[in-house]
Amino acid sequence: MGFGAEVAAVARLDLAEVLRSRWLVFCLVVHAVLAGLFVLVGLRESGVVGFTGMGRALMSWSHALLFLLPLLALSATGQVVNAARDDGSLELLLSNPVSRAAYFVGTSLVRMAALVAPLVVAMPAMALVGAGAFGQDVPWDFLLRGIAVSTALLLCFTSLGLLVSTLVRNQAKALMLTILLWAAGVALIDFGLIGVMLQWELPPSAVFALAVLNPVQCARLALLSAAQPELATFGPVGFFLANRVGADGLLSIGIGWPLLLGLTAWVWSLGAFRRRDLV
Repeated sequence: MGFGAEVAAVARLDLAEVLRSRWLVFCLVVHAVLAGLFVLVGLRESGVVGFTGMGRALMSWSHALLFLLPLLALSATGQVVNAARDDGSLELLLSNPVSRAAYFVGTSLVRMAALVAPLVVAMPAMALVGAGAFGQDVPWDFLLRGIAVSTALLLCFTSLGLLVSTLVRNQAKALMLTILLWAAGVALIDFGLIGVMLQWELPPSAVFALAVLNPVQCARLALLSAAQPELATFGPVGFFLANRVGADGLLSIGIGWPLLLGLTAWVWSLGAFRRRDLV
């Protein structure tokens, strides 16, 4: 059996598990509920940071996704490998002509697809419903930007979840670590950065360098720069970003850094999975 056939076999098994657990349905329901709320509420107002109507709804929903998507990704992957190791299914599967690399690649592809597919379906669906029901113009540029940034963020935290699942054998400890990762990504690093800024008067370039270490912050800046290119709400840091980095530069960083971080975590977890014992 070739490597591609091994990956396909593992992917079919893991996809069956994902479908059986109703994970895709859960993600679609979550996106649909959020989209419905922002369409109904966001289209009632006009004018916010350069967007009106549908642009406001998409902007608000995209920022809500920055907090939700990392949690979904970590929840979907933080206990994949260690759970399979504990219940014996991993040892049973690898007793067949399936390599460890094929198992890890197949499982990773299915988990990533299961997280990205609902997002790719929900965002254009929200825009089309808003356009049809409320007669709003759809800002397709921002929509595509939001999908690209959100997908990069999902892939990043999916890889981080797989890394935790591979390195931490105890499922309870893995769960706690994924919660800490999520909290660090969406809240704690921001508070820490504010504390550093209050303690030391750092130049705008140093503040920006510290901020972009957080992939969630990268995604946030990439989305906000599309709505408010001058980034006036960030003060001197916003002036530095608008004039030195620019909206296109922030978009590149907002997509490139999460993908690079995610790729590094995935390669690390693949290497650890291939070296470690099955039991």
